[in-house]
Amino acid sequence: MAGSTRAMIVAKCLQTILNIGLMLLSTILVVFLGKETFHLAQVLLHASEQESSYELIEGIVIYFLYFEFIALIVKYFQSGYHFPLRYFIYIGITAIIRLIIVDHKSPIDTLIYSASILLLVVTLYLANSNRLKRE
Repeated sequence: MAGSTRAMIVAKCLQTILNIGLMLLSTILVVFLGKETFHLAQVLLHASEQESSYELIEGIVIYFLYFEFIALIVKYFQSGYHFPLRYFIYIGITAIIRLIIVDHKSPIDTLIYSASILLLVVTLYLANSNRLKRE
């Protein structure tokens, strides 16, 4: 009985540490989101057309990554301290899309990245099927 009580106390302490860490991480992400907003405004106002289009698209995708990470943290607290697999897949797809936009010099690499996105989309479909869905 004492061992299980001790395990419960340790689990509760670790859960609290994780929650505090995630709150700190979300605060940092909000600060970076504000910084990215400022950077996007600068790109829109001051860069040349060719340069700004790539920077704008890359900035928008980075913006989505920040939103997805913040949404993941919010969903963690809403779903009773559980990270949904779907959100990690969304983040992976967005990160690979950003990689394709930034580094599209090699056709083979772009094809491999595209195949990775296809694999993640199939995984997302399987994760959202009724057999695997928890929510």
